[in-house]
Amino acid sequence: MELDLGGKVLPFSFSLDRASDSLWVVIIHNGAEEIAVSDVVIGGDSISIRMPLFDSEFIGKIANDSLINGRWYNHLKGPDYSLPFRALAGAAHRFPIGSSTGLVSGSWETHFSHGTPDAYNAIGVFNADAKGGLTGTFLTETGDYRYLEGGLHNDSLRLSCFDGSHAFLFEAALNGDSLIGRFWSGSHWQEPWVATRNEEYKLRDPDSLTTLREGYDMIDFRFPDTEGKLVSSRDEQFRGRVLMVQVMGSWCPNCVDETRLLQEVYTKYHDRGLEIISIAFEKQADQERAIEGLKRFKTALDVHYPVLYGGLASKEVASAKLPFLEHLMSYPTCVFIDRAGRVRRIRTGFYGPGTGPHYDHYKRNLDVFLEGMLNEHPGAVAQK
Repeated sequence: MELDLGGKVLPFSFSLDRASDSLWVVIIHNGAEEIAVSDVVIGGDSISIRMPLFDSEFIGKIANDSLINGRWYNHLKGPDYSLPFRALAGAAHRFPIGSSTGLVSGSWETHFSHGTPDAYNAIGVFNADAKGGLTGTFLTETGDYRYLEGGLHNDSLRLSCFDGSHAFLFEAALNGDSLIGRFWSGSHWQEPWVATRNEEYKLRDPDSLTTLREGYDMIDFRFPDTEGKLVSSRDEQFRGRVLMVQVMGSWCPNCVDETRLLQEVYTKYHDRGLEIISIAFEKQADQERAIEGLKRFKTALDVHYPVLYGGLASKEVASAKLPFLEHLMSYPTCVFIDRAGRVRRIRTGFYGPGTGPHYDHYKRNLDVFLEGMLNEHPGAVAQK
């Protein structure tokens, strides 16, 4: 599949298979990630593919057994946002690859839009595979760029990702221990980036970026769940329990990654006293459509804890609705509350499974932290 970003082509891989006489399944591949799409309709020479988690879809015409043309519509970006696509059968790699891919394996200190008001820092992590391909991602202080796949060919680095929300393309020229490149996000954003090999480079501590606002020692909120029932952090069902509060949006791929992990720890620790609440800030201006999207989100990810509707997705709205948080800068943000109702940790952003060892380290750290809080007694915690 090739998405036309307006002068640049973003390729990614997918397979289309018949699940039964009347059902088709699409699998989108990004490195180790496989996204199964079952909402596929083929009739005559028309095809539609609706993504399972994000409000986007492909509408195309089947030209022959090797070519489909059409447009990808991302409804969350507005009614007029769409990109042309062309799907070609049989392509083995999304980019040319070469045996020199190992030259960029490792960790890179990265700076996007350096010297501008939009500047931010990142860590580029790249891994060469045995076939000459390349996978990796970029870690920023608000999350990661998920599963990127591509290669290095004649000193030109290319990586891309498509997951139904993100349409990312990275290009760079390798010059010794430096990469000088450009990043495209759909057709609406592009920026320069530079990177140097630096295995020791670190970003700021994710537990230090968002804090409890001065004058608050606890959190307090009340929002409707997907069935319209008002849920408060002060409800009896949460009293004396360890509580994780996730600030998120169903449109946010990093939030999807974190939600999968939260459901995993909820299943593991709920009987021992763990509760989780998600507060969603949605891009759909119509509340009814936003709630329907949250219901699909809960079903698709098999979420068993409450998902509440906080309002429109903007940091200003979220900050106003959650006044106890200072410098709320990322979806997701996760607040950890002990059995006595006191905030013990606030985690900004999320490094998902596409970050490899960084994700594994956080999972281990999370288990240790939750075990410690769950082993505490409310009375003992209150006296600290």
